[in-house]
Order: sequence, then C-alpha cells, then structure tokens
Amino acid sequence: MASFLRGRQAGMQNDLSANILPGSFIPDDRERYGINSQISCIAYEPVQSLLAIGTNESKFGSGRIYVFGQSRVQKLFIPSRSSSFSDIQFSANRLVSLDTKNEVTVWDLDTGKRVTGFRAPGVVTCMVTDPMLDWCFIGNQMGDVCAYDLDRERMSSFRLPNFWAEKDPRARAIGLVSMQLHPRDVGKILLAYTHGVVVYSFKQNVPNKFFEYQVPPGAPGGSSQAVESMRKPKVTHALWHPTGTFILTAHDDGSLVFWDARDGRVVMARTLYDINVDQPVPNPGSSNPKLPYVRIAWCCKQNPEDSGLLIAGGQKLDESSNGLTFIDLGITPNYATSSWQVLSDYAKGKRTNTLETPAGVDITNFFLIPRASPHFAGAQDPIAIMNLLSSGEILTMSFPSGYPISPTNQLHPSVSFVHPFATKFAVSVLDRNRWLSMVETRNQGEPLLKGGAEAGRPRRRFEGRTIMQVAHADSTVRIWDVGHGDEIENPSQLQVDVARALDRYEDVEITAMTLASTTGEFAVGTSKGEVVMYRWGGNQYFGKPQEQKLASNPGGITNISSRTEPSLKSGLQPFALYEMMQGSITALKASDAGFIAVGSENGFVSIIDLRGPTIMFQASMTEFVKQDKRSSLFKSRRNSVQTKEWPVAVEFSVMTLDEDKYSSICCFVGTNLGKVITFKLLPSGQGYSATLAGVAHLNDQVVSICPIIAETGKPALATGEAVAGLREGKHVNGLLVVVTRSEARIFKPATAKGASKSFDDYLCDAAAVTEFDVHGMALVGVFGDRTTRAFSLPGLKELGSYPLPMMDGSRGDSTIVTEEGDVFCWTGPSELAILQVWGTGLEMENTADKLINPALEIPPRPTISNVQWISGTQYVSPMDLDLLVGGPDRPPSKRMISATAAMERNARAGAGSSSASGSQEGWGEYLTRQLNERTEKLNLMNDSMDNAAESSQKWADDVGKYVNQQKRKMIFGGLTSKFT
Repeated sequence: MASFLRGRQAGMQNDLSANILPGSFIPDDRERYGINSQISCIAYEPVQSLLAIGTNESKFGSGRIYVFGQSRVQKLFIPSRSSSFSDIQFSANRLVSLDTKNEVTVWDLDTGKRVTGFRAPGVVTCMVTDPMLDWCFIGNQMGDVCAYDLDRERMSSFRLPNFWAEKDPRARAIGLVSMQLHPRDVGKILLAYTHGVVVYSFKQNVPNKFFEYQVPPGAPGGSSQAVESMRKPKVTHALWHPTGTFILTAHDDGSLVFWDARDGRVVMARTLYDINVDQPVPNPGSSNPKLPYVRIAWCCKQNPEDSGLLIAGGQKLDESSNGLTFIDLGITPNYATSSWQVLSDYAKGKRTNTLETPAGVDITNFFLIPRASPHFAGAQDPIAIMNLLSSGEILTMSFPSGYPISPTNQLHPSVSFVHPFATKFAVSVLDRNRWLSMVETRNQGEPLLKGGAEAGRPRRRFEGRTIMQVAHADSTVRIWDVGHGDEIENPSQLQVDVARALDRYEDVEITAMTLASTTGEFAVGTSKGEVVMYRWGGNQYFGKPQEQKLASNPGGITNISSRTEPSLKSGLQPFALYEMMQGSITALKASDAGFIAVGSENGFVSIIDLRGPTIMFQASMTEFVKQDKRSSLFKSRRNSVQTKEWPVAVEFSVMTLDEDKYSSICCFVGTNLGKVITFKLLPSGQGYSATLAGVAHLNDQVVSICPIIAETGKPALATGEAVAGLREGKHVNGLLVVVTRSEARIFKPATAKGASKSFDDYLCDAAAVTEFDVHGMALVGVFGDRTTRAFSLPGLKELGSYPLPMMDGSRGDSTIVTEEGDVFCWTGPSELAILQVWGTGLEMENTADKLINPALEIPPRPTISNVQWISGTQYVSPMDLDLLVGGPDRPPSKRMISATAAMERNARAGAGSSSASGSQEGWGEYLTRQLNERTEKLNLMNDSMDNAAESSQKWADDVGKYVNQQKRKMIFGGLTSKFT
C-alpha cells in the first residue's frame, strides 16, 4: 500500500521495479585499480618487459605483488597469509619473493599461483638470484649463507659460514649486509659484512680476498670525526664493477672506497665531494654531516667498460637540493697496461650530475629499467629509473638525464594511482563512438613495458563506455576506460595538465571534474575558484612553446588556447579559463547541450554557455532563501544560527516542469542544506538566458540528482537529441529522484512535494537510478554503514542490501554509483574497488592474461675474457655451479633436460646420418661433448700461443743475426779504409 501511495504522490503510474526479483541484488566484485598498500619493493624483467610491485601489510589488507605488462596486462599474487614483502626478484620465468617473516616463495608468472615456498633459517637480510641460474642464495643476519634449488624446489646442503667472524673472532655483532654474484664469473660471490668484504670462490671453496677499510690518524675520512684515532667505518653497501675489475664499498661515515679486486689494495677512498679521504692531511678540519647511503648501482652502457655510479644518499644535510647523484666514470682503463695513477684518476670520475626529485621527499630506494639485458645486476644500459619516495609514491625519470617520465600510456593505470597519489576521481558514461575517436597523439619515448598478452574478452559494441577521470597530486588528470569486464577497444589514456593551463605550478588542488557524455568536453575546478575548460582538437602550437603570460580576469572568462602542451599534437586542449574566485569549486557539470554549471564554496552558482563561451547566469544562494513567516521568536532564533549554504550537486535535463505546457532545458542545483533549485534555460536573442523556476526543500545535504522519464525511468538528460526535439514541440514527462544524506524523494520539479522515504538508521554517501537489463529500474545507494542497498521505483521499497567489507569507510563520501549499476569506492589510500550490483555474488578473480612469451630467450650470461683466463682466472660455467652447490647427486635441471630435448627434436628434424646419430645423444653425452669441445678449443689456443712464441723467437734470432752482420761489415770496412 505504501508503494502505491508513493507512486500516486510522485505522479508515476508504472512500477519500474516490478520485474526485479528478490535475490537479484548481489554485487559482483569485478575489479581493482590502484595499489592496495604502501609499496615496499619493485622489480623489472627486461627480457619479458614486465614490472613487479610488492606492498606491505597494513590495515587495508595483506601485502600483495602486482605484475604489469603492456597496456592493461596484469596479474595479482596474493599470499596465503598476511605478510609484507621485503624483496621480489625475477629469475628466468619465475618470480621469487621474500617477506618480512623470512618466507621465500616461488610464483608461477602465468597462473599467478604459488609454486612452492619455505621458511628460511634465521632473519634474512638479503637474497640473490640470477636469470641464468637455478639457485637462490639467502643470507641471514648472523652472516650465514644457504642455497635453495629453484629447479628441484628443495634446500641444498650448501652452507657458507660467517667468514669475517672466522677471520676476526674478537669482532662483535658481525652481520651480513649484502651479496652479489660476480657479473662475469659465476664462480665468485661478493659477501659484504658490517666489518668488511669477502670474495668467496665456489671452485676453490674458500674465501679468496678480504677487504677492510681503515682510516689512519690524521685522515679526514668521510665524516672528519675523531681524526686523531684509527677508524674502521662499517660497511653499508658493496658491489662489483661491471667487468669485475674493481670493487666498491660504501661506509657509514660517507666514504666510497674503490678496491683493486685482484690484489685487495685501495685504489681511492672518496665521498661525493672529496677525494683521497683516507690520506692524512695537516689540518683535517670539520665536515658537514651527510645522509646515509640508501642505494648504489654500478651502471654501464651497452659496452660494460663504460660505466658510472648511481647513488641515493650521501649528500650533506644542509643541501637544499635532493635526489640521485650520478658519477660518470667513463671507459675503464686497461688494468694490465695502466699505471696506478691512471686507475686512481678513473675513480675520480669524469663528471657528476644530480638527478633532482621533488622537494620535501626523500628517496627510499630506486630500481633501474634496463633496455634489454637482465645481467650486470640489472644495470646494463638502463633507459629509466623508478624511484620509491618516502611518501610512498613512485617517480620515474629518464636515465641519465633525470627528466620526469609521465606514466600516461607508459604504465598500467593502477601504477598511476601512486605516480603521484590520486586525490580525486569522477566517472562518466561516454558514447562509445566518441571514446573510440579520442586517442591522443603525443611526443613520447619508447614504451617501458612491452610484455604480456591480454586474454580474450567479450565485446559490448553498442553501449556507452565507463570513463574514469583521476586527479593526481601533481595537478594532472588522467582519463581512461575502466571497462565492464569486456574487451577495452581503446585502452589508451588521456592526460591534461591543469597547472600548465593555469600557468601556476604551486597550490593547485583539483576539487571537481566533469566530462560531457557525447561531446567529450571536459572541465576541471580547483580549490582557488578556477574552472579550466578543455575541448578535443589539434594543437596549433605543437612543438612551439608559447608565452603563457595572460592578464588575470577575476569573474570573467579568458582564452587560454596558447597554454597547450607543446608535446601534445592532438588531444584535450585547454580553450577557456573561468576565474570565478568565490572559494573552492564544489559542484561542476558539463552538458551535451553546450552548458557548464559551476558552484562554489562561497555560495555562488554560475551557468556558462560554451558557444561563446560566455557567463549567461550568476547568482548567490542568499537570493533563494525562503523567508520564514513564523513568529518573531522563531525568526530571531533562525537568524542567530544562520548556516552557510553552497551548491554540492548539479544536473542538466530536458523535461516539462510542473506548471508549464512545454518542455525546456533545465538546470537543477542541489545545496548542502537540502534545497533543489530549478532554472529554465530559454533562447534569448543569439544565446540563452536562465530564469529561476522554483525551489524545493529537502531535509539534508543533497547527494545526487537523477532526472528520469516518468514512464520508463530512463535518464532524462539534456542530450543533443533531446534538445533537438524541443524544436518539434516534443514533451518529456520527467521526474526528479533526489537523494539526500537522510532521505530519498521523487517529485515533479520545480516545487512539488512528491513521495519520500527517510533513512533512519544510516546516512547515504552516494546514490543513482540504475538500470537492471531487461528487468527494470531501481534506486541504488551506498551508505555509511559500508552497505549498498537497492530501492524500488516509485515505491522506494528496499529490494535488497549487501555489505561492502572492502570499502574504506573514512572516504565513503567519495563513492560513486553509475546509471549502469557500477559502484566505485576507495578500499585504501590508493586503490579503488569496482562492483556491479546486479550480479551473482562473484568474487574478484585473477586475470587470464599471459605474462610469459616462451619465444623470448634470455641472453647468455657474460663470461670472463680470454685475457682473464690466461691470467689465471678459473672459468666456472652454470653447469659447474650446479655441481658445486647441488652436489654430485643432483639430477640434471629441468632447463638442461628441456634444452637437450630441444636439441634432439632439432636433430631429428634435420637430414643426414650425423643428425640421426646426434638425436640419440643424452644429457651426459652432451656434457661430455661440450667438455671435449672446450678442451679442444683451449688446446688450439695453447697451440696458437706456442706458434706465436716460436715465431717471435725466430724473428728475434733473425734480428740478432742481422745486427751482428752489420757490426762486422762496419769493422772490416774501417780496417780496409786504413790499408788503402
């Protein structure tokens, strides 16, 4: 009965929700965008071109691992128990993770599932893998090292003790700082302890070299403290030169020490500012305190001899600029022919550059993005640097120039939520054909991520696209299609730079955004009261930066088409700036009919006709205050607690108002005090004028305004088609469904009472009239108790409710419900959940995207040179290492078996008896043949060297004979002249 009465009161004859059955309101948890918690680690795989991001456990959920490829390719790895990830590394086609509970896990990149895992002994401080090895070396806090067999998924009996403790038993608290395999010789590993550094040989099973940095009395050292005494600064980092010629150690006093890897001598000790800091000087003086070293990478170009140091930390505390320091060392001198002075000069570097980062934040870690090679500790020929900032954000820079790289169309949209942080979002349903045509053309470097392949999904060709607009802390807005679980035909992103359009790069906070559903016109409002309007088109100033200084025009509209981005050839271009200057923009709506409505915090509303653009209407909320004709007692009390009023919701529509005989373009403005103000937009001369049609009073802040057609419940929006119908005299029998924090009301605008329903036990955060395909229409809302509810139309009877446990209740007022039944809500500081309310209760599933391309092979690991081999370096192959670490009983690895099988298949496919006999070769015979071939090559080299020696000796003998012959001729010639 109540439903029937509400329908009569609202003027709606049809039950629009009659076909929606009980149990239909069960949301599907469809998708997540963003990063769920604070980022702790990052890894990049250059062969497959994949990016992995690990997060920490927080109140918003467990730590997770995200793996991203090109475009929208992604995979999510969720641990079986809550944990935080401290390190992730790609090893061949696996992903190896280490969490803070000392558990090492191996993940399958294609399925996103856990393959195996184990609890490492002790407290793990570092983990080392290599793309060409089947071993994971794990070092614990006590200095012990063990090895895990990634191929056979078991621990090896291989163990290394704390070598420094054995060398110096009197030392205390010796911990393991880091480990690194030799970049060319897999038979050596660099072990950095707090007291010194050790080079361990797998072949000899002994530590070969010990490196201990000592600062003698009188030498300033890195900190210029306690210069009268002998000092032994603690080691914080240690790493190999790309060719293994040198070793670099970083210390807690700010020293950077270059060592001769062969004889263990110090080549040079320096800081970022001074050299030879380990040499005594007459007056050491004092030095400003320095920041500790956070991360150091020894980078190299395609030629590993051309290298440099990329350093985070080490700057003086009083320096204003912060960022990364790059010391370009240049070409490595030839060790065999260079003097000690030449080697020492090499450590000075050719030049030093600072790659600056935003002020006020520090770099907690950085990760290199190599162009192609996974070797040389992932530092060969890097194209970019991904910095992890203390704020939890990501900053990507080009290498070595240090220019910021925008994540737009470079990284997955989820990564952009922390690049920098997303501050606000809006959602619009855009015409499909319009969106497919909106592909911007911008000057951009080569893609950072090229790997993976998206799984096939169904197509929805004739429906609108759900387009998200995300504002970021750097005043950029990125616009992209979130999809419906279907194929995204246009996965590219659009970007607008609001700061550039304002010609102001500080204190730019975006408070409102709107995107017209057919025309694609876009507008952005700021906290300073400005509105920037964008329109799709070409850039007449492409590649030609213009002078942006334009006179301020408070209260007016300025042409800002010269403030386009020089790198953007076609896309959303700024064309007008409205300086409302009446407080923060609180409401903003763009209509396909060519109007924009703006509301501000100081209680003003403006309507802009984009045909000029011109301001066709502006008024203050105080002009719409209804005088209360009560007793003077109540009147005086009301005036004493007068509350500020401002617009919070705006919508355009085409419908017939309650006292009119014709339909017109309407603008509805909802306020924080519950008023719904209706304006009629009518033709006037060459343009339009706006007149007040009436004011409806509700009891709380307006949350949403949904104009609908009374007979069908479809949106009665001011589309181009609806406006064109006004010329033909078409009538639109429309109603307003207005939801406030505490009630929902259906009424005929502008002033009718209509039917209402109060929310007694909860407050509404977001609401919209949604369509359930084939079944009908319903009002869907999201409430403060983290629950979504559906109500029938027009009866406003509750059809169902469902909890939203993933929702962040503190940001409930930012939730959005779309007309298609999608709910967008924050789950944490930088992650959005997307749910479809008309579903079947499906949980979120991992994607079926493929990450690994089996056709891409890892390049061979660099090996020692012939000169190094001649000088006595013992070559150890990966197969030798398998024997040394795994023991004689370890069966051949799966990689070896698959390689042998591939060789056999190739041999069988070939013709000839030699191929037929080779096809029967097993792995043992294969190893024997490889060893024999290597021995034969070494014998050939020995023969060549013997021949060279014999030739050299013969040449020397001939030269000697010639010299003696000339001497004799000279003597006999002199005697002959005497006798004659």
